[in-house]
Amino acid sequence: MLKGILSVLLVLVTLSSAMGKPEKTTPKKEERIPQTLSRGWGDQLIWAQTYEEALFWSRSKNKPLMVIFHLEDCPHSQALKKAFAEDKDIQKLADDDFVILNLVYETTDKHLSPDGQYVPRILFVDPSMTVRADITGRYANRLYAYEPADMKLLLSNMQRALKFLKTEL
Repeated sequence: MLKGILSVLLVLVTLSSAMGKPEKTTPKKEERIPQTLSRGWGDQLIWAQTYEEALFWSRSKNKPLMVIFHLEDCPHSQALKKAFAEDKDIQKLADDDFVILNLVYETTDKHLSPDGQYVPRILFVDPSMTVRADITGRYANRLYAYEPADMKLLLSNMQRALKFLKTEL
């Protein structure tokens, strides 16, 4: 009798555990937009992947390099990115006459942070690998910072970088 009760109990436990298991469902992952090298700064532009690659392209194509330092979660970087991507003149000039690189990390080259490691900042490097410290934004305490309202100044500085390329190299 004890054997019978134990076997019925064993069958009931087995059935209840088999019925109680939830079906395996894979959690739905949210769709992610593929990450490109542009990171939203201009998807139609050709972006260098690393600083070293950008320097090589700059030298071999004899074009100035524009390096944009930013952070994905920085509201100032996001605002500048939006203004940069929407400015047709800047996009055209960048596409035609510049090697461009945007970085979300600092490089080991100390010349790219002459007045500190803040974001967003934009620096120009000529094909001789000289950082153009003389091409600055409008702020005295953050020389290479730009804001969305500074797109005309950025365009002017891009044109200056090209002018220096023709007159100095």
